[in-house]
Amino acid sequence: MPGRHVTDHQMRLYMTFRQTDGPAIAAAKASISTATAYRYEQHHQLPSAQKHARGRRRPDPLVDFFDTEVVPMLKAAPGLRAVAIFEEMQRRHPSLSAGARRTLERRIRSWRALHGADQEVIFRQVYEPGRMGLSDFTDMADLGVTVAGAPLEHRSDSLSAAFRNLDADAREDLTQRYDALCAHYGMQPTRNNRGVAHENGSIESAHGHVRKAVADALLMRGVVDFDDLASYRRFVDEIVSRKNAHHAKRIEAERPALQLLPGQRTCDFEETLVKVTSSGGFTLKKVFYTVPSRLIGHRLRVRLYDDRLDVFVGATPLMTLVRGRAPGSGKHAHVVDYRHVIHALRRKPMALLNLVYRDQLFPRDAYRLTFDRLLDKLPERSACRLMVDLLAMAHERGCEAELATLLTADLAAAQLPDLAALRAHFAPDAAVLPEVSVHLAPLVDYDQLLGTPMGEAA
Repeated sequence: MPGRHVTDHQMRLYMTFRQTDGPAIAAAKASISTATAYRYEQHHQLPSAQKHARGRRRPDPLVDFFDTEVVPMLKAAPGLRAVAIFEEMQRRHPSLSAGARRTLERRIRSWRALHGADQEVIFRQVYEPGRMGLSDFTDMADLGVTVAGAPLEHRSDSLSAAFRNLDADAREDLTQRYDALCAHYGMQPTRNNRGVAHENGSIESAHGHVRKAVADALLMRGVVDFDDLASYRRFVDEIVSRKNAHHAKRIEAERPALQLLPGQRTCDFEETLVKVTSSGGFTLKKVFYTVPSRLIGHRLRVRLYDDRLDVFVGATPLMTLVRGRAPGSGKHAHVVDYRHVIHALRRKPMALLNLVYRDQLFPRDAYRLTFDRLLDKLPERSACRLMVDLLAMAHERGCEAELATLLTADLAAAQLPDLAALRAHFAPDAAVLPEVSVHLAPLVDYDQLLGTPMGEAA
């Protein structure tokens, strides 16, 4: 039969039937073609004796880098996808043809079958109606991304299950804001039918591909920590732009059907009024923020963004604060700038001892560790006074980072900071101050400029 190899058993049947029948009839009885029968009539060899080891018919496109580059990547990051490896190889080797993708995928699959790690086994469970509900969230917490050592927080979309814990006013506010967003862009809000998840599958599939691409890029990067939020955003933007480049034709096909954008952006912040209390700050969404004490008693207008707070006095911009997040335990968080309260602490240094936001007050770890050392070695009053003087020095002489370096050295040497020596170190150097000489010009010089001698009438 076409597409199937002739076996030794079939040829033996053919030879048996050939004793009484012709080649065509014997071949039909043995389920082989007539052409195969005539070839056997010429060579008289069983198929097993005719097989030869098949060699490669074309050059191997992966021979130069598979063992030296791809295999180390597979060993270092077993979860890396084949398509991500292929894109990386194309960037490293521009001559690699797009047609080699399937070859690379088969080679990786074969390598993993021989040398790969054990895979997770899915144990099918008995479904119990009413016991478990499933929802889909956009959450990449398992990727472990951190910014300056702190984990990122992601807010999911407005699923009803995610907002069950809000009161009626909050849920109504969310509905109004979503309706306002749709109205701003001229959109008609709809949703898929309940229990029919595949109706939203197009966007869910694209979301899954982007999420996997981010995971692959993190594995290739080797570290999941970023210096700041802007660096992480650039990292994600590059991945998304690379993915979007593959859909340029489809995007261009959509453009003629798009309407013009509104003349202004929609409101992407939440605005509220807060009052600065006698504690030198205000509380918003369970987070206490310090501000300059001259604002105590004033009402401030705050625009709450995802990553910052813009603070206004009336319509006048005042400052921008980093947004804080309250922990899930229900306790309040604190965003503190020691410059806002250092003048008051100098008058009441003992307030530092049991200050609610003491740990958040210190601008760097060196200051916090130094205060712990001072409390261990000195009386509480002396420790608080010395620590406040150090913070005041950092603020007034603009040496916060350099002072932190010297405090770290003192901690390493197991010695207490010498305030007098530090003041001398950070005092202005009289030798480097410029000497300014002011020479007053004689009044007669002004007469020469005017062209009129002194004393003459104008």
